[in-house]
Amino acid sequence: MNPDALLEVKNLRARAGAADILKGIDLIVRPGEVHAIMGPNGSGKSTFAHVLAGRPGVTVTGGEAILSGKDLLAMKPETRAREGLFLALQYPVEIPGLSTLHFLKAAANAVRRHRGEPELDAVDFLALAKERAAIVELDPALLDRSVNEGFSGGEKKRNEIFQMAILDPVLAILDETDSGLDIDALRIVSKGVNALRGNSRGMIVITHYQRLLDYIAPDVVHVIAGGRIVKSGGPDLAKWLEVNGYAWTEKEGAAVAQGQGPEGTRGAAPGAAPPKGEAP
Repeated sequence: MNPDALLEVKNLRARAGAADILKGIDLIVRPGEVHAIMGPNGSGKSTFAHVLAGRPGVTVTGGEAILSGKDLLAMKPETRAREGLFLALQYPVEIPGLSTLHFLKAAANAVRRHRGEPELDAVDFLALAKERAAIVELDPALLDRSVNEGFSGGEKKRNEIFQMAILDPVLAILDETDSGLDIDALRIVSKGVNALRGNSRGMIVITHYQRLLDYIAPDVVHVIAGGRIVKSGGPDLAKWLEVNGYAWTEKEGAAVAQGQGPEGTRGAAPGAAPPKGEAP
């Protein structure tokens, strides 16, 4: 394993049903880095997030993923969460009958027990919850309601980042957090995400569009197409994609599949050069 890596993924392959979705993902995320993953619909972006989180229905067929020196793929989903992996869902689910505060208090204390830290009592947890809710401008009255029940789309996305703030993960994966958000909600959610950036936490931000990255500046941008990372670069790569789209990825993906991908496609270091000219 790369000694500087928080997350190291090597040749990760996965299948959903009879379809091969991931066909050899290689990626290194170091502490403090924010990596953006972009790409066309059906390219494997969300599948990659689901594999890391351990979502049922996706079968890993090869490769490895190491988080903080431990075999991530060998862990159950709940163990991955206790080890510090957090996934913000593209479509947050409602859980009727389970209050947001009770849910998060149980989750936070499970993480703290796993880390050997003392559990929070009701008073201390409530103080923490109010402090963290302010980061995403979440109405404290929503905390007494069932998880996401009756929340607006923007409130659900704020609640996801609020959960992230409470659970304090070492690796946060944001799966199209900008989906369905108006500009004001996007600004608030992005502000919360930026408040949680730190030297010890890594983030993977999955998005289709440059607009999210105007608010959450990534260190590295990767493009996934055909189940592989076909290009990596600095923040300017996202701006290039906004103008040029993803039509070029079909040709680039074929080259990577044949081992002819451009230098830097597999977990490039921050500041790697974006494509230039009319074609990447």
